[in-house]
Amino acid sequence: MTTTDIPTLETARLRLSAPEAQDYPDFKATFASYRARFMGGPLNAYETWMLYAAEIGHWQIRGFGMWMVHLKDSDETVGMAGGWQPAKWPEREVAWIIWPDRAGRGFALEATQRVRRYFYESCGWDTAVSYLDPKDLQSIRLAERLGAERDREAATVDGNEVCYRHPAPARLRDSQLAHGIEMEIQNYIDPLFTPKGWALD
Repeated sequence: MTTTDIPTLETARLRLSAPEAQDYPDFKATFASYRARFMGGPLNAYETWMLYAAEIGHWQIRGFGMWMVHLKDSDETVGMAGGWQPAKWPEREVAWIIWPDRAGRGFALEATQRVRRYFYESCGWDTAVSYLDPKDLQSIRLAERLGAERDREAATVDGNEVCYRHPAPARLRDSQLAHGIEMEIQNYIDPLFTPKGWALD
């Protein structure tokens, strides 16, 4: 699969597209920063280059991978989200990272919800996990907001992370959980959002 074959996904605020050369500076800055401490970083210039090359090559080897997350109204890149399963990964992972200065605005939730739906509905995945550093409380909270639960029986990459298993497609389909995720995303889009037909007290 070449970058031209990678589908573009959209949400209310975001456009998810193939990683391109022009996106590398933001990627490099993030993985060279303290924010990458839960993902094997901070990395030096050579390591960030090799990892970015792996992001692009992953699509060709696995047929799925990570998208660059852009704001639809400005085309600004704010992070990455998608699938990840390099060598030694026991299972296919749903992963995400938002650039440090764009965190806290719901972009990770919105993008990850969209890519998970794509993998379930378009790729036929029946399960997915996220491997998280046990000290990365922000990512653990996000996984839990997505309905993922810690799977203590699942294999991990090297024993230093925890595995959170995402709800199966059937459990998500038209469920209270899925509706709740969409309502939270809507609240990020419009803080004055009021769900129709729901009491506020």
